[in-house]
Amino acid sequence: MALPITAFSVIEVAKPNIGENHPSQVRADVTVTLNLREAIKAEWEGMRKHDVAFLVTVRPTRPYGTKYSEKEPFIPQVGLCYCRGCEIEGLLGENGEVIEEGIEPRPELKGEVRTYRVWLDPNQYQQDMSKTATGDEDVYESFNIIMRRKPKENNFKAVLETIRDLMNTECVVPDWLHDIILGYGDPGAAHYTKMDTSVWTLDFVDTFLDVNHLKASFPDYEIKVTTDNPALQKPPFKVVFPAKTSGSKRKHNEDKEPEVKGKPLLTVEPYVIPNRGPYPFNQPKKNTIPFTSTQIEAIRAGMQPGLTMVVGPPGTGKTDVAVQIISNIYHNFPEQRTLIVTHSNQALNQLFEKIMALDIDERHLLRLGHGEESLETEKDFSRYGRVNFVLGRRLELLKEVARLQESLGVPGDVSYTCETAGHFFLYQVLSRWEKYLSNVKGKNDVAAIKDDFPFEQFFANAPQPIFHGSSYEEDMEIAEGCFRHIKKIFTELEEFRAFELLRSGADRSKYLLIKEAKVIAMTCTHAALKRRDLVEVGFKYDNILMEESAQILEIETFIPLLLQNPEDGFSRLKRWIMIGDHHQLPPVIKNMAFQKFSNMEQSLFTRLVRLGVPTVDLDAQGRARASICNLYNWRYNKLGNLPHVMLWPEFRMGNPGFHHDFQLINVEDFNGVGESEPNPYFFQNLAEAEYVVALFMYMRLLGYPADRISILTTYNGQKHLIRDVINQRCGDNPIIGRPSKVTTVDRFQGQQNDYILLSLVRTRAVGHLRDVRRLVVAMSRARLGLYVVARVSLFQNCYELSPAFNQLMQRPLQLHLIPGESYPPTRKVTDTVMSAPLVIQNMPHMAQFVYNLYKEKIRMMSGRHMSMPSLRPPAVERRPREERTQKEEPMEAK
Repeated sequence: MALPITAFSVIEVAKPNIGENHPSQVRADVTVTLNLREAIKAEWEGMRKHDVAFLVTVRPTRPYGTKYSEKEPFIPQVGLCYCRGCEIEGLLGENGEVIEEGIEPRPELKGEVRTYRVWLDPNQYQQDMSKTATGDEDVYESFNIIMRRKPKENNFKAVLETIRDLMNTECVVPDWLHDIILGYGDPGAAHYTKMDTSVWTLDFVDTFLDVNHLKASFPDYEIKVTTDNPALQKPPFKVVFPAKTSGSKRKHNEDKEPEVKGKPLLTVEPYVIPNRGPYPFNQPKKNTIPFTSTQIEAIRAGMQPGLTMVVGPPGTGKTDVAVQIISNIYHNFPEQRTLIVTHSNQALNQLFEKIMALDIDERHLLRLGHGEESLETEKDFSRYGRVNFVLGRRLELLKEVARLQESLGVPGDVSYTCETAGHFFLYQVLSRWEKYLSNVKGKNDVAAIKDDFPFEQFFANAPQPIFHGSSYEEDMEIAEGCFRHIKKIFTELEEFRAFELLRSGADRSKYLLIKEAKVIAMTCTHAALKRRDLVEVGFKYDNILMEESAQILEIETFIPLLLQNPEDGFSRLKRWIMIGDHHQLPPVIKNMAFQKFSNMEQSLFTRLVRLGVPTVDLDAQGRARASICNLYNWRYNKLGNLPHVMLWPEFRMGNPGFHHDFQLINVEDFNGVGESEPNPYFFQNLAEAEYVVALFMYMRLLGYPADRISILTTYNGQKHLIRDVINQRCGDNPIIGRPSKVTTVDRFQGQQNDYILLSLVRTRAVGHLRDVRRLVVAMSRARLGLYVVARVSLFQNCYELSPAFNQLMQRPLQLHLIPGESYPPTRKVTDTVMSAPLVIQNMPHMAQFVYNLYKEKIRMMSGRHMSMPSLRPPAVERRPREERTQKEEPMEAK
């Protein structure tokens, strides 16, 4: 991604620091013209502070249009003369000043000319100027191109600086974690059962749906509920576990809990959440997921101090477990702060969206990084978005204070600031409440509770009646709930008081980060980029939860442990929860030497599993049909199915128009061509691309929603070719449209869809699908239907893939269709199909069949006087004229 430079000028060469002979800072202005598509223009304008760009001098020596040759040297072919790195300081505004990132939205710049202020490398600049002084060309007068990398690949400098800082810093890892990371000692030393700081009474909040769910979650324990009244045996529950039995013999005998029938005793104490107020929004949000006993063990381990490792096969509810752990820690240890780290922005957003649905106060949530734009919510959880939320919330609460003041008849302006509101609460509200309590407490007078209540007018907008008058205890609890609602208003205002004193957006955002937020989320890349900034502002946290741990590099897993300075030489970290699946794809390492010989693709999660660190293995999936799950569950010790996979209607119904819910479809060469490789490692297969697109079109004609279908492939080249075929065949056709996603298996890890169409591309060699981890990801993305197009003769002989392909090959290798059906489904999986299925012989047959089906649908619609677009005929009908074009199509797709 490059642009021609319109103007370049060095604007500052700062004096050297003491003891150095190069300038302390060199800054320049680079002017470009952004006459580009809006999306690309937005990428250029979106370059942020510290992004790296390259200033290039190119003087071509060959005629325009000369084809690039892989075999010849690179530099002479392109005419590259000079290349210098620079770091973006910012985009200049109309006043010539750098536009700072902050709470205000970026100003709209007119025209297409943009100027970037950049930092140059002072060392390199000094060397270049020395050569210029001896008669060489001035490099900085010759730049004619500015080049940038993709944003995701453009963070190498900041990450390397973080690694360098860590090498020169006195870093402190918690004592209980030190030996395990180094790989020696007892692998289970950091498990909660061996930690001296273990907590034996835990409040599971809303984890359990009822007492029977609790009993089913602890099959190895004898459950004793503190009350025998079934009406009181309702969640939430506090659970007392048997105390640790290590230590001296005497202590062992003293601490040991009684056992019943050989099982340890578990004491369960139901409790009632105090009334929070009369408004509907006062009611706490509740978990609705019936966690399995293994998931409960993972949640229990995550609430305890120490290292918790959860292995979660596809569809086993890793994210739900993670969210419940975060919620339970938040309620059990309200003074502690939890850091959430994931590999991708998408996983972080999925996690955050589920956190927002639980009973965690919104003001305590913070999302760092630049992925918050794609959060599917109108609320902004970024740092500046949270500052705006706090300021807006403060005004709302002060309005409530003004309403309370008016209802009590107190003169003056007490709702001007948080400070005046605090005085009002202390001298007016609290005194009235204490007087009210002294009047009604102990008198057992139900009528007095309502008659003497001082805030009745304030709560006039709540659902009426506030007091039911049925019992003294119930009405007293309602009155106390009303006061809790009022008290919470003033508690929040007291927390927001600092935002009145701090005036700048930067100071307010720092305060939010280090004081207000209790749950802070970021990607591992953001942690590596911003480690220095976080340490400098005094960022603190007590717990780390890592999702997608098996996809994170070892160094990127280690950096989040060190985002805070030690206190008195010790780390304050109490919990480290890692959730991942080492049977799925590892971190991406593009350099083969690092990947293979340095073993860099082994994540820390995988290394700890191999060292024997205790793990909680989730053992029941709820994503896919049981039949589809069998294609990959052989890779795990004991992966079963959750009950709803057999019971929910969507799993009990067959896929309309298909004889089977999954099928391997053999695709032979098309016009004598199988796989092609227009560029090195850029594999394509036109026959498979046409087949999967025809299959997608068939599903759409039967009524399948486009957003429930994804097309996956194992190579980038095939992804581009499928997108091209879709553009040609149906992309702009309103009846068919485009699938939810067309992407690679590697990019789709962590996502799912109801129906997956998978192209394996290769016809000469198995390629990188030989890695079983990639096969597991490919087979586990579908919920209801999986249709794989491939060269069966190639893949059936691959030993590594045989457990999955043996099952796939038990079904016919030609696609079996039932064209008379339509979506939504009406046929059950167990029903026998009365008519013989239509067997598709090959790709041209499928393309022609879909074309005819489309024409039939158009004919029926035109009978209803609807004007519908025509469909381009399949390529096979015009083969002789187009033979050469079709063979060259993969090149165009690139």
